[in-house]
Amino acid sequence: MKIVIIEDEMHTAEDLASTITELRSDYEIIKILSSIKEASSYFSLHRDFNLIFSDIHLGDGLSFEIFKSFPIKAPVIFCTAYDNYAIAAFKANGIDYVLKPANKKSILEAIEKFERLTTPIAELNPVMNELLEIFKTKSSNHNNKSILVHVKDKIIPIKLEEIAIYFIRNEETSILDFTGKVYSIDETLEEIELFNLPILFRANRQYIINRKAIKDASQYFSRKLVVNLSIPFTEQIIISKEKTPLFLSWLKRS
Repeated sequence: MKIVIIEDEMHTAEDLASTITELRSDYEIIKILSSIKEASSYFSLHRDFNLIFSDIHLGDGLSFEIFKSFPIKAPVIFCTAYDNYAIAAFKANGIDYVLKPANKKSILEAIEKFERLTTPIAELNPVMNELLEIFKTKSSNHNNKSILVHVKDKIIPIKLEEIAIYFIRNEETSILDFTGKVYSIDETLEEIELFNLPILFRANRQYIINRKAIKDASQYFSRKLVVNLSIPFTEQIIISKEKTPLFLSWLKRS
């Protein structure tokens, strides 16, 4: 059984690949793809695979775009941290999902469902189109919107464009605005990613940065980059070598 993984976080992709081959020794991971661009290039030439594990939100867009553009007949198991309405849609149409953070049990259940699955993904392209429109609508609804923060007995709206960085500290999601103020928020970084704003980039598991907050980027160890902000921020923001091309591409067009 030949497997393709679409995931822009290399350590996540490697963990998934290791778990799959541990659960099924006859499964072979033939390719790991990290972006829509890379996947599109690969799928334009290759069809010799049986199953795809795919993240939804990649550095250059939503993976639904891939399945909308190519007549891929292999089933897809999505790895997602997204809303229940999307998960329900996958389940209703015979496409399974692994809820992040994934564990061995959830991956095994998805594989077992795949082994019972016969519906080709080509027949589900209308579903992909519908889901893509749902995500686009959800994203556009956040344009010029605000996040609510709680300060003592007050609820304060902060516009998204006024937030320099979203980050996790002590297992809590916080924001730093351009005035240097820090607030805790209820949203997770995965929910922030759903805003799909062109000015935001998911640097790694801990940080989402606003293009306007970036002063420059410097070379770091092992072909990584460290991002320097235009406002004071004590923690280092590291871009992995795998994600560096996506980051530089985004930096040019944002």
